[in-house]
Amino acid sequence: MEYYNNILCVSFADLTAGVISRNTLRSNITRKNIECVRRGGGEGCEALYSWASIPEKYKRAFVEKYGDPVEKMKQAQIQKTLRLDGKAREFYEAYTYEKDGARQHLTGKLIEEYTVNASVIRTLLRRMAECKAARASLGIGMGGVWDVVAASCEKLRETYGHTLPANTARLKAKIKAFKEEGYAALVSGKVGNTNTLKITEEFGRMLIALKRSRVPVYTDSQLLERANEIAGERGWKPIRSLSGLKRWLNSPEVQPLWYDAAHGEQEARQRFNRKHRTALPTRRDSLWYGDGTKLNLYYRDEDGKVRTTCVYEVMDAATEVLLGYHISDTEDYLAQYHALRMAIQTSRHKPYELVTDNQGGHKKHAASGFLGKVATMHRPTMPYNGESKTIESVFGRVQAQVLHKDWRFTGQNVGTVKRGSRPNVEFLAANKDALYTLDELKDAYAAARKEWNEGLHPSTGQRRIDMYEAGVNEDTQEVTTYDMVDMFWMFTEKAVTFTDQGVTITVKGKKYSYEVYSAPGEPDHDWRRRNTYRRFVVAYDPYDMTSVRLYRQEADGSLRFERTAEPYFVIRRAKQDQTAADHQFIRQEQEANLRDRIDRQVAAREIEHENGTAPEQHGLNAPQIKGAGKRANEEIERQVERRVAKYGMSAADFELGVHTKRISMDDWLNAKENSAELAIPQANLKKTAGKL
Repeated sequence: MEYYNNILCVSFADLTAGVISRNTLRSNITRKNIECVRRGGGEGCEALYSWASIPEKYKRAFVEKYGDPVEKMKQAQIQKTLRLDGKAREFYEAYTYEKDGARQHLTGKLIEEYTVNASVIRTLLRRMAECKAARASLGIGMGGVWDVVAASCEKLRETYGHTLPANTARLKAKIKAFKEEGYAALVSGKVGNTNTLKITEEFGRMLIALKRSRVPVYTDSQLLERANEIAGERGWKPIRSLSGLKRWLNSPEVQPLWYDAAHGEQEARQRFNRKHRTALPTRRDSLWYGDGTKLNLYYRDEDGKVRTTCVYEVMDAATEVLLGYHISDTEDYLAQYHALRMAIQTSRHKPYELVTDNQGGHKKHAASGFLGKVATMHRPTMPYNGESKTIESVFGRVQAQVLHKDWRFTGQNVGTVKRGSRPNVEFLAANKDALYTLDELKDAYAAARKEWNEGLHPSTGQRRIDMYEAGVNEDTQEVTTYDMVDMFWMFTEKAVTFTDQGVTITVKGKKYSYEVYSAPGEPDHDWRRRNTYRRFVVAYDPYDMTSVRLYRQEADGSLRFERTAEPYFVIRRAKQDQTAADHQFIRQEQEANLRDRIDRQVAAREIEHENGTAPEQHGLNAPQIKGAGKRANEEIERQVERRVAKYGMSAADFELGVHTKRISMDDWLNAKENSAELAIPQANLKKTAGKL
């Protein structure tokens, strides 16, 4: 497209490229239906045809393919001779006004019109300044400047089609307003005129209030009737049609203002809040979900009543494999503990990320640091936002695809619309006696989970369990025996005292007592002497209560491992019930307890003699051990005498240098007396003389 001798022309190539065939074009030229303005010939010289002479049906085809050539050439001419104001276009692109209670942008046509008008005014202001400068240099008055500006404006109108006033006085006022107000001065007052609105802002707010009313609740027809009553009282224009009211109420800018009152805030959040688009992980153990739900199978309890229960599941997001679960009536911390433990034992790896809801059990685990041990990263989901967890979708598909096959199926959510997702209550009532027991229910659910895990993944077409087992995640930690202890052994909330009957803890309402042993079946009495009535924090494995670990709590709150304890030895009270092992253990402990008493007495008496506080040192007698017998008390006295004998001698006797010097200065005549005095063996004079 181009101008040739001031005639708008289209080229041969443009016309024959899908608008008109070559033969048809030549035929129309021969019959003078299309005017040839320039014959083609030579390099770069293409045949041109007058646009005005092209038949209408070919014009329509041309416009559909290339656009309107008149408008395109007009815009090209504007770009060529008129410097379009880029800032003006930015202003009008961003400009908004209020209409029907909402902010709206200008149409593309108005943006183009106002941009051209602003650009023309800029050009006129430049020409006005040039004209004034020229007249001032020549000493000519300024009286004719506006006439020149008006003439230039009309010339630009012919070329660019602006819509500025043709009247000089009005043009002058428009340019003055532009200089004072800027680009906004060119926006027509008719844009966003609220006089044309059927529902005023005040009337609209009243309608929204009626729609939100809960006392009473209005239907749309009742709302229309009540609104028009109020409009009549206040002198407002009434609403004529129910359909018009519904369109207004359901418009995007109005509906969010009443939807929560009519349907609930959660429904409003689901409808209007922006949702994230997320891509699921591609590697196993990148993301695990943990959540509880109703186990959708009915069972019969011990009293014959029809019941349901709950299940807590842990799932791998990438493969949809159900890794661990626990069935219980409540979604508490124990259910979560057992499900996560089973998941870890199944995977043998820690997940990189664990996502759970914010239920009370999770809060307890989070406070104790348990969830931080299970996963590299743990985070809770936003409450009441089920769509943010893939496991919610999996629950629905497990129900619909697997559990639905069982006639004991409870149905899906009570709000489900499909009849096939509801239970057959009459059939259940007729077969109440054939319902599962709780144990049978657990077996049936285990089989359902196995069927799901061995099913095909919707994205890959592979079995879910095969995907999981074949998958590798190099960023996840493999779980060792130590990790299992660290993660799943639980600690008593408070320290427990190790008494003369061992240490006792309570787990799920049941008491367990433990003892520290030096060898199988032999209580460690030496450890007991040092630690009886010391307080310990006890770590235990809920899956295996056959041993616990005792920790001493330091001043800074840290724990120091002390010993492993095993179940306290229980002796049958009745002689008739006692076994040979019981008799042996009783005798063994009687002797051990006696040794403990003797050791305590000896250690204490030794300290007394060492410090001069023993009763014997003051002419008194120490009491004997009651119930120990004469032999035991004699043993105590012998041990005391042996241990404290040195305290009756001179301190110098125990200095090696002094002792040896004294012996070297003595002679054999005094050896007999000295030996008795020094409490050393007497020399055998006959053997000694023989050696001389």
